[in-house]
Amino acid sequence: MSTANQTITATPAAAGRGDVADWRPEDEKFWDATGKKIAYRNLWLSVPALLCGFAVWGMWGIITVQMLNLGFPFTQAELFTLTAIAGISGATMRIPASFLIRLSGGRNTIALTTAMLLAPAIGTGIALQHPEWPLWAFQLMALWSGVGGGNFASSMSNISTFFPKRLQGTALGLNAGIGNFGVTTMQIVIPLVMTISLFGAFGGDAMVLKKDSGWIFGKIAAGTPTWIQNAGFAWVLSLVPLSIACWWGMNNLKTVSPNTGNPITAFAKITYLYTLAFVPSIAILYLYLPKPTGLGLLNMWVAIPLDIIAALLIMKLAAFGTMKENIAKQFAIFRDKHTWSMTALYIVTFGSFIGFSMALPLSITVIFGISHVPDAAGVMQHTLKNPNAPSAFTYAWMGPFIGAAVRPIGGWISDKWGGSIVTQIISAIMVVASVAVGYVMMQAYGSAKPEEYFPTFLGLFLLLFAASGIGNGSTFRTIGVIFDRQQAGPVLGWTSAVAAYGAFIAPVVIGDQIKRGTPQLAMYGFAIFYGVCLILNWWFYLRRDAYVKNP
Repeated sequence: MSTANQTITATPAAAGRGDVADWRPEDEKFWDATGKKIAYRNLWLSVPALLCGFAVWGMWGIITVQMLNLGFPFTQAELFTLTAIAGISGATMRIPASFLIRLSGGRNTIALTTAMLLAPAIGTGIALQHPEWPLWAFQLMALWSGVGGGNFASSMSNISTFFPKRLQGTALGLNAGIGNFGVTTMQIVIPLVMTISLFGAFGGDAMVLKKDSGWIFGKIAAGTPTWIQNAGFAWVLSLVPLSIACWWGMNNLKTVSPNTGNPITAFAKITYLYTLAFVPSIAILYLYLPKPTGLGLLNMWVAIPLDIIAALLIMKLAAFGTMKENIAKQFAIFRDKHTWSMTALYIVTFGSFIGFSMALPLSITVIFGISHVPDAAGVMQHTLKNPNAPSAFTYAWMGPFIGAAVRPIGGWISDKWGGSIVTQIISAIMVVASVAVGYVMMQAYGSAKPEEYFPTFLGLFLLLFAASGIGNGSTFRTIGVIFDRQQAGPVLGWTSAVAAYGAFIAPVVIGDQIKRGTPQLAMYGFAIFYGVCLILNWWFYLRRDAYVKNP
């Protein structure tokens, strides 16, 4: 038997307990004999772990609506801050998360970061039993939930190392696409578990709805008992077994992560870098959020770049030993212009997906749950309850569901036709759809019967979600073509980190414009950005003398 064959035969045994020393996915014989089985096992464990990460990160989009229905003593603007805080925290956590696989190994990282989700899940469940607690307590839980958002960067970076380039679009599309179902799963599961005493006496008492609520099958009338704390507690049932399964079933690729150290050392590095990520988030949010929570000194468009820069600087300055050397190597991606072009394009796709997912439930509630009528002086008022209002819980899940469902299709189509041409088509669709949905929002926000505009509003938003989902797959495919294996993982993590700020931007921008009475301006602004990126994609990857022709 040849040496090569001996290596291939030995690899499965090595793979069974964590570390894989020999990994050659581009070698077809190795892939067929050994690699395929290991890669797909890691993928199918990664997917549900990522799904739960998205669920915990995105749950504040649903929780805030129910807090409003239960009469928690906070304004609509204050509730919008909870989704925004979860958004900025999750985005910031992705910056260190994009470097964790090389530093600590895939198995170590995914198992521990999945277990970390238990803290915000349990903490949120406890906080929601106390509506008398101050706003900052709920903001702290939203901040902590950002751990789930950070997990996406490490998950995608990890899976990219397991598959050959010809399959990366499909593999990453499956991981991200099914993982993104965490948003839909959360939007379906949370309204359901809030209707029952899931844990009996251990789960706490019910509260009574003061306003109509709902779930996917329709409305739930005011006066109905509700266990809002189950929105956090329910995830414990899946996170515990998933953490154990990831530890026993996943692998560290030593060709990618040669200096992880023992598991305790790897865990310490992960915890250290994740903890550091909270520092810039807390500091920037304190400067950004209005009084009394913060100082209200920064504009959002200043706060986000400062947060990114602060997170990178803290991570670089605080690193030591081999960690410092590895981070320095991965910072090389910032010298490549394609890192920046792909970052902008991924904001169009994933940034839109997660941003709209966060903002849509409360937007439906505020725009369509109220009859917009002028007072005696002719001034438009937005306070009268709309008796025919659609329930956000009944419809909001549809957009993330479609966006996640088509994401693997986007990866598959891009593997066949080329990522950039697919990105170009969906960008054009998003320009038109954004303008159209903005116009419909304007009409609804000035109508005594806004529900008449809801079917058109929902249909256009579903189109936006579908386009962004397909684009998620196409942009990841383009990254796999442009960058080599060592760079692709960190670039995937970095682009996903910056795009995740969409979860912060969309709720803030849409919320601010609703408060000003001009919700359409938010969507028109997004359309302008999509148009700029459409030109960027053509210039870099589709024109005759493009930097990288793809196709």
